[in-house]
Amino acid sequence: MNLYYLLPYRISYDPTRYPKYIPEAYCLCKGCLMGIFGEENFHFRSTPVYMPTVILRRTSSCAGGRYVYTEDYVTIPVGCTCVPEQEKEAESVNSSIDKQEMKLLVSQNKPSSE
Repeated sequence: MNLYYLLPYRISYDPTRYPKYIPEAYCLCKGCLMGIFGEENFHFRSTPVYMPTVILRRTSSCAGGRYVYTEDYVTIPVGCTCVPEQEKEAESVNSSIDKQEMKLLVSQNKPSSE
């Protein structure tokens, strides 16, 4: 059972952007809160969830005494989710160094056809 909780937010401020203030979520825990008592489980990691959004960016030009804005697409963290941690064994098998070592071991253990 996943335990849902309120996320903390930081306020991003940019005077050349509309809106000037944008709340951005961030994850408090490295692991995920799970179980009936909400213990932190390190078999999962807390990862931000991003949402693309459109903002208006102020340009350096003026028209009729007003600022001119252009559309800009940004990605904003809006929450956190749990992602399973990869096992250390799986990571080491995928590294190219370990693959080369495995090839050497296999070729050394092959019976010769002489």
